[in-house]
Amino acid sequence: MACPVQFLCRGLRTVGLVLLYYVFSIGITFYNKWLMKGFHYPLFMTLVHLTIIFCLSALTRQAVQWWTGKPRVTLRWKEYLRKVAPTAIATALDIGLSNWSFLFITISLYTMTKSSAVLFILFFSLVFKLEEPNPFLILVVLLISCGLFMFTFESTQFNLEGFILVLLASFIGGIRWTLTQVLTQKAELGLQNPIDAMYHLQPLMFLGLFPLFLFNEGLSLSTSEKLFRVTELSPLLYSLFTLSIGGLLAFGLGFSEFLLVSRTSSLTLSISGIFKEVCTLLLAAFLMGDKMSMLNWLGFAVCLCGISLHVGLKTYYSKNKGPSLRQLKSKSPELELPLLQRNGNESKDSATDECDDEEEEITLH
Repeated sequence: MACPVQFLCRGLRTVGLVLLYYVFSIGITFYNKWLMKGFHYPLFMTLVHLTIIFCLSALTRQAVQWWTGKPRVTLRWKEYLRKVAPTAIATALDIGLSNWSFLFITISLYTMTKSSAVLFILFFSLVFKLEEPNPFLILVVLLISCGLFMFTFESTQFNLEGFILVLLASFIGGIRWTLTQVLTQKAELGLQNPIDAMYHLQPLMFLGLFPLFLFNEGLSLSTSEKLFRVTELSPLLYSLFTLSIGGLLAFGLGFSEFLLVSRTSSLTLSISGIFKEVCTLLLAAFLMGDKMSMLNWLGFAVCLCGISLHVGLKTYYSKNKGPSLRQLKSKSPELELPLLQRNGNESKDSATDECDDEEEEITLH
């Protein structure tokens, strides 16, 4: 009777982690769109979020270090600037341009266009030789491209400026996630734990986005009554409070993704992401009044088919190769995940449990 109970607990745990991921992921999307209606400074908002994420990740690192007694990884300046900076700048531009696009486009158009990031991730994965050429990839590209065209064709709420911004963000996102994969899979850096990765990325992300903020928003924000020219204290506190909520959501999103992948698998995260897009569009249509024709919905379905095919191919080809997170942990004790560790007795018990053999491997993507 132990196995069925364990399977039930594992299933409930997975559902709970997926729902937690949905809350943060969908929540920050609607939060950004809501905030942009009255606060037209998306790059400044992003800088505030980066600062909050850095502070929270630093506090978390200190708490884990105190709890485990093991020092956290800290890169030397040479390694930091040479290996982390490209990923940080690409990540900052991806997030900044995505938030900027909310000034112009609806959540549904943003969600659909952002899904095209899979195309750019595929392209740069082939360039960096992280993916092997496969004829099925052509079908993936065609499905996603056709779906995107059908979704934007004769859309009544289409905005070219916002569309270009989010498409550019998707292009940079392809570079971002490819570089992130390279960065986190370098065992010598020890950045497999996302808390450590977020801690090292945020300062360079801030510096990378700050010049764009000064050029586009610096003067207007300095003369705005939202922050620097307030006549009363309450509006200032309200602005700071609403900005802080986004930082907490952003940190929670990164941490919930980490929990989901660590406790289940990257396949679970990928499949959850597909259904998350559906939930986001449905909520955008009912809550925000986004208008979508039958052709738009059909285009979205075609795009989801392409993404699903890509996830299926990744799963199929990763069965025979690709190091798992557990394999990396067994090779290097520095790659342990102390945030998710249980006590020693529980770890030994779970290692000897006969049902544990059926647990999925976590493949790094």
